[in-house]
Amino acid sequence: MIEGGVPFPMLSDPGGAIGKVYGVYDEEAGVDIRGRFIIDPDFVVRAMEVLTPEVGRNPEELIRQIKAFQHVRATGEVTPSGWQPGKPTLKPGPDLVGKVWTVWKP
Repeated sequence: MIEGGVPFPMLSDPGGAIGKVYGVYDEEAGVDIRGRFIIDPDFVVRAMEVLTPEVGRNPEELIRQIKAFQHVRATGEVTPSGWQPGKPTLKPGPDLVGKVWTVWKP
């Protein structure tokens, strides 16, 4: 990790080549709008967020989501809304369908 940096890849997109592929390039302005994509090791887009420039993003939520996706991939468990590492998770299955709120106690 670079000092002051982040422990995952981030990039810039001058010219909008990547933004065009992901549908976040503003042709009129000639720039990408704020797009964030979490892509797993199998190159599957797991999450995306697109905001217009006047609203900032939440880096703490991005980190939380990355940790949640890593946990899910490693364990097969699922994470409820707002999950943080070390907090309860759920075991997916037919018995859980429609009963999440009776099983999960935050």
